[in-house]
Amino acid sequence: MRVYVPTTLPGLAAISKAGELGPGPLDAFAVTPALREWYVSDNIEELEYAALTRAAQASLRMLAGDPQSPRRRVVVAVDVPDGTAPADPDRGLDASSLGAVRIARPVPFSRIAAVHVDAGDAEADVAAAAAALGAADVGDDDAQFTVDGADDHELLWYATQEIPNLVGGDA
Repeated sequence: MRVYVPTTLPGLAAISKAGELGPGPLDAFAVTPALREWYVSDNIEELEYAALTRAAQASLRMLAGDPQSPRRRVVVAVDVPDGTAPADPDRGLDASSLGAVRIARPVPFSRIAAVHVDAGDAEADVAAAAAALGAADVGDDDAQFTVDGADDHELLWYATQEIPNLVGGDA
């Protein structure tokens, strides 16, 4: 099962140093029944992209809470055994939890399939989005427009071998 774990560049550095994502439980995103129903698609690539997008939004929330972190969203794609990242069936189609899953235990570094990170040219829009998140949450349409601007930037794909360069600032 492919699962998308939101983090930040300092979080990615900690994962690299520790050799695992953890400790558990880890909040993540995956193709869940609720996400399938909301997205109305049977195309697994589209559904996984939707889960990745949800994780990128969660990464943005992490950035909003960590003003010292570089303004780049980070999502770690990991492969875990089926059943180890369950969705909460009671949350159903709650928009805030679409695709949300929880991984109970740490995930070894060897399970990382790839890392998705904003390019450097996204930093200004991501910074503005992180700053506007609180106002967007309470219904400010202009702030929501700013938050949505971060989604205009596609996350770049990196192999696990490139993580040292990412966390070293060479990306």
